[in-house]
Amino acid sequence: EVQLVESGGGLLQPGGSLSLSCAASAFTFNGDWTIRRSRQAPREEREGVSCITSEHAITVYADSVKARFTMSIDKSKSTLYLQMNSQEPEDTAVYYCAAGYYSDCWEKDVNDEYWGQGTQVTVSS
Repeated sequence: EVQLVESGGGLLQPGGSLSLSCAASAFTFNGDWTIRRSRQAPREEREGVSCITSEHAITVYADSVKARFTMSIDKSKSTLYLQMNSQEPEDTAVYYCAAGYYSDCWEKDVNDEYWGQGTQVTVSS
């Protein structure tokens, strides 16, 4: 069965850097696929962060992170990485990854998608 395991979260001070991993076991990279990163701050709705597809096109949804966050994928390890630099208190949130067999980072109403458990990132001085 497909399982997404997220790791790398933690507590850090403003200006620090953190790298998050999303290991997708039993997930195949044949045909169409999309892996999305999102986050949810306390008392806020979930917000899209970044996305990569089988076309190897990377989308960064939020303007606030475009210059600071970098997404990469190692298909040999079935792992997606999110490098987050210059962290700010506003980046505090639970970060999620989700994967599915489609190929559009802007696809809406995706019903068949696998989700990780989320990992907490807290930026505070």
